[in-house]
Amino acid sequence: MTEDSEHIIEVRSLVVKYGERTVLDGINFKVRRGETFVILGGSGCGKSTLLRNLVGLMRPHSGQILINGRDFTAMSDDERVEVRKKLGMCFQGSALFNSMSVGDNVALPLREHTKLEESTIDIMTKIKLELVGLGGFESFLPSALSGGMKKRAGLARAMAMDPDIIFYDEPSAGLDPIVAVGLDVLIRKMQSTFNLTSVVVTHEMASVEQIADTVCMLKSGRIVEIGPLDQLRKSSNPFVQQFFERRPDDENGENPEYVRSLTAEE
Repeated sequence: MTEDSEHIIEVRSLVVKYGERTVLDGINFKVRRGETFVILGGSGCGKSTLLRNLVGLMRPHSGQILINGRDFTAMSDDERVEVRKKLGMCFQGSALFNSMSVGDNVALPLREHTKLEESTIDIMTKIKLELVGLGGFESFLPSALSGGMKKRAGLARAMAMDPDIIFYDEPSAGLDPIVAVGLDVLIRKMQSTFNLTSVVVTHEMASVEQIADTVCMLKSGRIVEIGPLDQLRKSSNPFVQQFFERRPDDENGENPEYVRSLTAEE
């Protein structure tokens, strides 16, 4: 396998702007096949904007995002739709359709994007729910599920099309520590069982400890450090040290950058 073929995602000189404001400024990184790549940083640093660009929900001002060696940013809308069929997305709030059963939520991508028989879709739906520990919950409505179960159902739906990459937006948000670590274990299980590539946006250090192979830390739209978790722990960068030690920027809120970070919108 060549070096290029080992990387399923490559981001080159990515710049994203909202009007005159630059949100991402010259982002460069590569994601290896089968690894869990964590995008870490504080509020307003550009994590969510980067995720939206990676999944093709918006186009950058300049730069490239290569997926399997193809420039995702230069594709037509129809071409991007085809690529997205091999991308799974787990939303922060699960984004399940409340009027549909759990089984129908998971089956939806298969019904929309394949010509499989309904009997085959039913079997695949049950398999995916079994994988995330929700076997037998096909007929339940999302309102009957706990927060952690909704996250798992969202993961089952993301797995429906057997994707190459799954993107997670704050997967542990709103979960108690026990449920959160169970979800972290499940992310690792999906990675090891299917050689899935996972890209996880989070600011939860406990989850980072459990799942990360590579950590990419953002600050003010730029990468300040990237590498294995142990490398970041030993970093001499003051911001990285501050983040890992959970030290406040300015307790009195008098630092202008501190105030902007609290009110920034990604």
